[in-house]
Amino acid sequence: MNALKLSVAALVASTAFVGYAAAQTREQIQIVGSSTVFPYTQAVVEQFSNTTDFAAPVLESTGTGGGMQIFCEGVGEEFPDITGASRAMTEGEYELCVENGVEDITEVQIGSDGLSIAVSRDGETFDVTKAQLFQALAAQVEVDGEIVDNPYTNWSEIDDTLPDAEIEAFGPPPTSGTRDAFVELVMMEGCSEFEAIAALGEEEMEETCSRMRQDGPFVEAGENDNLIVQRLQQNPEAVGIFGYSFLYENMDTLQPVSIEGVEPSAETIGDGSYGVARPLFFYVKNAHRNAIPGLQEFVEEYVSEESMGENGYLVERGLVPADEARREEVRTAATEGGEFTRYAD
Repeated sequence: MNALKLSVAALVASTAFVGYAAAQTREQIQIVGSSTVFPYTQAVVEQFSNTTDFAAPVLESTGTGGGMQIFCEGVGEEFPDITGASRAMTEGEYELCVENGVEDITEVQIGSDGLSIAVSRDGETFDVTKAQLFQALAAQVEVDGEIVDNPYTNWSEIDDTLPDAEIEAFGPPPTSGTRDAFVELVMMEGCSEFEAIAALGEEEMEETCSRMRQDGPFVEAGENDNLIVQRLQQNPEAVGIFGYSFLYENMDTLQPVSIEGVEPSAETIGDGSYGVARPLFFYVKNAHRNAIPGLQEFVEEYVSEESMGENGYLVERGLVPADEARREEVRTAATEGGEFTRYAD
């Protein structure tokens, strides 16, 4: 009996070690997630490393979906402490976290970003509607009242006001939050303008509207948005789809494509006039805060006014900050470990 009690006690102690105390054996903060959030987190990592004695955090760009999968695998030193996200955590992702014991999470909205479409400064910029973008990039489109495989190869075939140039668009893969946001904010809205598609049942319409073409004009360029920037610099007729920060930081070689008459900028994203904007987040495991050296201090740096405030260094990277009241609300929740309860019973 005593041996049994001892065995149970050892098992409990072992479980606690794996779930929490084991994290104490790791000296570096580990961060995964969105390629869009990556440059902002990278800036915080640099500031944190330069101003504290803690080890420099390890940062990996995995995409929002990929980051959520890794983040939600468990609690302990083998699992990351933070994941960046260019969309909110989904209910399915939250359920995965809970299944694996990742129940105490704080959601932090760092500001906003605009999905940008850009071309090389050596190319021709233009103004395009969401419906025209759907026609250019969807697997199936409406032609003469019928839903058919996408026949368009040139922008000018869609509308003669668009460039007489081959459609070649580099964009994010399905694991990317930017892809999710592009589908929601551009493809779904654009396709709803076509009667034959709007007449479909809800599930069939959603599938038709969200399926990107795979016959060449749309190229999934991976989770490294800098590679898209490089491809645009090499091909003046191609367009790229990524977060505003990548356009902002490469304005010397890139120029924006207007969507429905509005170019992406800090002003148009902030005031809502640019119709392809979305909030950006990171999520932190609260069970790791006291176990991973510097994690609490890193979170405090990320949400500081010097970082994500109106004149913060993240604004210099292209972040559009939230208003002062919202920033203070976020800062309090982030530093105190406010619990994520959106999907909790």
